[in-house]
Amino acid sequence: MILFPAIDLKDGQCVRLKLGDMARATVFNDDPAAQAKSFEDQGFAWLHLVDLNGAFEGRPVNAEAVEAILEAVKLPVQLGGGIRNLGQIESWLGKGIRRVILGTVALRDPALVREACRLFPGHIAVGIDAKGGRVAVEGWAETSDLTAVALARQFADVGVSAIIFTDIDRDGVLQGLNIDSTLELARSVPVPVIASGGLASMDDIQRLLQPDCRILEGAISGRALYDGRIDVPQALRLIREAR
Repeated sequence: MILFPAIDLKDGQCVRLKLGDMARATVFNDDPAAQAKSFEDQGFAWLHLVDLNGAFEGRPVNAEAVEAILEAVKLPVQLGGGIRNLGQIESWLGKGIRRVILGTVALRDPALVREACRLFPGHIAVGIDAKGGRVAVEGWAETSDLTAVALARQFADVGVSAIIFTDIDRDGVLQGLNIDSTLELARSVPVPVIASGGLASMDDIQRLLQPDCRILEGAISGRALYDGRIDVPQALRLIREAR
């Protein structure tokens, strides 16, 4: 199980939103590269980055901050937010991003996801964000009629390296992960699934280490890390011991 610390980028700063609302952003660090280095120094194995402005505008916006992070750390980095075409994917992979996360475009243009998996094997993840069980896109501003499981099944055999499943109703409010929905999704496809949205405490870490969660690749944590609700040395120790 991998614990992915999240760095959400808005206007060049490291922030956390509540329920995906850009108007309810809390700034935790105005130096994202320094925050990334801190996570590396704490012993995390990956970084999870989201260009929040990019997700809403449909194009990379916080590229300067992302590039500064890539220069500051040696950790593998996965990035989502506003990545909508093959040129952008190729550009980010060329700059050192290990895994590109495709969200809105996975719903709008699934053929592009399949082509990206063919061109860049092992480097493409799909981000599925759900509100009330339905897929939300365009920075969570629009909700579709498609269920998260139905969308995931479209990419079951195309070579996606991971699916990042976010329960928007839990995001940033520290109510705990939606384990039931996450496991339902994970059992529906032969693709590693990463849980996101609501990780709140060491109880969530313990829950992720139970036998039924071994199917998951890991989980993303944001606000709970910044607020100190997660004892990082203990959490990483428990994860190592579980392996």
